[in-house]
Amino acid sequence: MKPLHLSHFTATSCIGQGLSQTLEALQQRRSGLVHCNFDTVDLDTWIGAVQGVDEISLPVGMKDYDCRNNRLLELAMAQDDFLQKVDALITRYGRNRIGLFLGTSTSGIFETELAYRMRENGSGPLPSGFTYRNTHSTFSAADYARVRLGLTGPAAVVSSACSSSAKVFGSARRMIEAGFIDAAIVGGVDSLCLTTLYGFTSLGLTADKPCRPFDANRNGISIGEGAALIVLERTPNDLDGDAILVAGIGESSDAYHMSSPHPEGLGAKLAMEQALAAAGMQPEQIAYINLHGTATPSNDAAEGKAVAALFGNAIPCSSTKGATGHTLGAAGGIEAVICALALQNGLMPGGVNTETLDPQLPLQYLTANCSADMNAVLSNSFGFGGTNCSLVLKRAN
Repeated sequence: MKPLHLSHFTATSCIGQGLSQTLEALQQRRSGLVHCNFDTVDLDTWIGAVQGVDEISLPVGMKDYDCRNNRLLELAMAQDDFLQKVDALITRYGRNRIGLFLGTSTSGIFETELAYRMRENGSGPLPSGFTYRNTHSTFSAADYARVRLGLTGPAAVVSSACSSSAKVFGSARRMIEAGFIDAAIVGGVDSLCLTTLYGFTSLGLTADKPCRPFDANRNGISIGEGAALIVLERTPNDLDGDAILVAGIGESSDAYHMSSPHPEGLGAKLAMEQALAAAGMQPEQIAYINLHGTATPSNDAAEGKAVAALFGNAIPCSSTKGATGHTLGAAGGIEAVICALALQNGLMPGGVNTETLDPQLPLQYLTANCSADMNAVLSNSFGFGGTNCSLVLKRAN
């Protein structure tokens, strides 16, 4: 594939709002996880909540879009001069030549949960002010962002569970290569809600301590929230050597089980192989792998086997979900931004909370930060139903 230039990017999660705070948290190996105190939830688990979301006000005229998910997206758009970058893109390409592709899993479902509480006597119609289309619907975030940014080009949402905001890179690449658009805004947003917290707990997947990816005693995920936004453009000939490119995208669907990965990680391995092939790279050319690493016993085991089968134990790797929590549909985008920061700053972030590495998964898993001059990294995102996506990011030099 032709590499795409990450000309601008930003991320917001429980470890920080914007690139500076995110990088500082990674450098200090600081987790943003806290014991669950979200809304009325009564669960013994840990979450990654973004501070200040409830205080965000949407612009005048956009009240119908008001929900936690879109407020979180608005907060993310306010970081790192992102709005100014989009204005410059519009001037350069035109509003109709910029695509918008976001990933999410539950979108604004929390707004629906609140609406159900407001029904008279616990039954009857939902409140008249509730607008499903602009808040709960899967397309809500992309619709909000398109109106907010003044874009008129193609817009779509990918909702493939935890691979959602990685797979949007593939959507953008295909649209750019087909000539429909000249640039794209990709990323994702997912916010805390009762459905995911109680739902994952009912599946026995949430941990009673901050999550510990690839730890011998790992026992589940810590649900987080966050948003990432990335601008993709065709790679110019005179690009600076320190610029970041998406060099390879690999997607697969192993369809092994509705919620469990193939035990040998066959779909995950296929996605990584396709990403490497698209980038024209061999496994040994990857300097660091940002693992999906959810900290559930089966997911980490499957991914560990897939990585070991393809890379052996020669490549340093870690999961950053011990810091951010699992941000579900936003995870792929946030971790792509983390990988871009890693390349820019020569930082291999050590996994947070992991203490005793699982001896059954013989990977070179980092429990401390390492400094290295890296040229290319791999980011994994694997979702329910075997929806897998791997990205190869590299420096332009």
